Amino acid sequence: MIKSRWWLLATLASLFLSVLPLHAVAKEKQQGFSIPNHVLSISKENTFPNASADQAVVEPSELTKELIDTLGQPVDNPELIKLLNETTIRTSPTAVGYRAMVYLGHWPLTYQSSETAVNWEYKKINVNEANNLGGDTERKLQYSQQEQATVKGALTSQITNAEEVRKMMLLRAKQKTNLPVANEAVFGRGTKTDNTYVIPTQKHGKLNAFAPAVNEKGEVTFGELYLELKGSKKALVVKNVTKQGIGGWIPIQDHVSFSLQLK
Repeated sequence: MIKSRWWLLATLASLFLSVLPLHAVAKEKQQGFSIPNHVLSISKENTFPNASADQAVVEPSELTKELIDTLGQPVDNPELIKLLNETTIRTSPTAVGYRAMVYLGHWPLTYQSSETAVNWEYKKINVNEANNLGGDTERKLQYSQQEQATVKGALTSQITNAEEVRKMMLLRAKQKTNLPVANEAVFGRGTKTDNTYVIPTQKHGKLNAFAPAVNEKGEVTFGELYLELKGSKKALVVKNVTKQGIGGWIPIQDHVSFSLQLK
């Protein structure tokens, strides 16, 4: 009986240990998107210096944390956090009977992401060609950006406080993909790579270049926000909470997807 118990415990332990790496791998895959072989980074070659894709995360002050905790509702709108960080409240324990309700405005409070995907061929930005129809030896074709191309992000539907919503979606897309997403990506004229593509004899080659982008979908929670002061106590109150689905395209900076066509 004792041997059978030990055998059962040992079996369960081995199963538990064998499952742990699988969960770790799945978690790692959820934290970032792998870049396909046909997508190259041009961060060093790009003749146009893109503005840094890093968007500073606004850290809430101690007072802001205290106020958000009273709300019972998550807040990740960086503009709202900035406003609360700039707020100073001095209360007095002797302020008996003192009451106030300050209207702070209608705000997008939080963005909840439901789906994140990458379209590696979001927008064509360049074409290079090589005609080897009459040739008797192989030719080589390389990427060279003919004209400067700018790819801008966009929301897929109208929404109030669009700029603030876009910032929240950008931050969430960066966290989920670990890619250099930004409001826009610029590909400078004359940008080249060392990669070569072989064009066989009796063939016409066309090298298409695409700018990739992240497709982000989710839901935004809106609410009318009030600052309630009651004696020495202070709290945030939200009223008329609404939710709206939203989607958007967010460009990936300094990455190009290539597709070779032979005819």
